[in-house]
Amino acid sequence: QVQPVESGGGLVQAGGSLRLSCVFSESIFRRFGMVWYRQVPGAQREVVASFTSGGTASYADYVKGRFTISGDNAKSTVYLQMNNLSPEDTAVYYCCVGDGWGQGTQVTVSP
Repeated sequence: QVQPVESGGGLVQAGGSLRLSCVFSESIFRRFGMVWYRQVPGAQREVVASFTSGGTASYADYVKGRFTISGDNAKSTVYLQMNNLSPEDTAVYYCCVGDGWGQGTQVTVSP
């Protein structure tokens, strides 16, 4: 299992935007698709959005209209564009492909 690798987190003010990237094994992604999760300390990991190898995206209600997934097959990369961020979006964001997890990338949104 090759672990996916996330990047793109950082500190942003409320209302701002960030784009996360997840680089993964193409063969595993083709079989399982991928899921973005997030987790805050003391809470369970929650699903943010998912993306199939066929290009179908789905989103948690709390990010619909603000977050968008897109893929670049040539780069074996999926992006999570996050707009209109709020402090409630502060969390560590993880990319999961198959049963492989990335190390996470911290997103911090200041008021």
